[in-house]
Amino acid sequence: LDAAVKEIGPGAIGVQGDVSNLSDLDRLYSQVEREQGQLDVVFANAGGASFARIGEITEEQFDKEFGVNVKGLLFTVQKALPLMKNGGAIVLNASIVATKGFENFSVYSATKAAVRSFARTWTTDLKGRNIRVNVVSPGPIATPAVDGLSENPEEFKSGMIASVPLGRIGDPDEIAKAVVFLASDDSSFVTGANLVVDGGMAQI
Repeated sequence: LDAAVKEIGPGAIGVQGDVSNLSDLDRLYSQVEREQGQLDVVFANAGGASFARIGEITEEQFDKEFGVNVKGLLFTVQKALPLMKNGGAIVLNASIVATKGFENFSVYSATKAAVRSFARTWTTDLKGRNIRVNVVSPGPIATPAVDGLSENPEEFKSGMIASVPLGRIGDPDEIAKAVVFLASDDSSFVTGANLVVDGGMAQI
């Protein structure tokens, strides 16, 4: 985290916490208020995933993934609202798994379907403040989190690449550019939308 703050440069701050812990979120936004005063954009990006067959899903797995991906995301946004200026932008990180079935991935997929639903309802909830709410839905992206889903990351990624029309795994920078678009005035007439960035994987 310190390295990321240093790379971004002046004006950046880093606050370590757990989005499923509401006191950590309170601490985060207290620091934001002290140091920045307000928020123009919120990108709710924290998440976690794991594979399990339906008969092997544990309560611990369910609670952990819903705690971070759904509860954590909801309260990340809710607690940011007092600091957000009217006309701001919220971007939620979902996934193509919200609409496409992947074997043994039901818990994570359900959390991301909830995220997509949040964007639709919050678009109407926040229209009076002219705050736009949109979703970015990545496909397979080259991140440590994706590598951690399999004991053989290269074989796992090769299997995914076979289903991607563009023939490769996406780069995190490609997701970042999509988020910047949704957060900026370049998408000023876009709200409630789902921008899929997956190399075509979910489109065929």
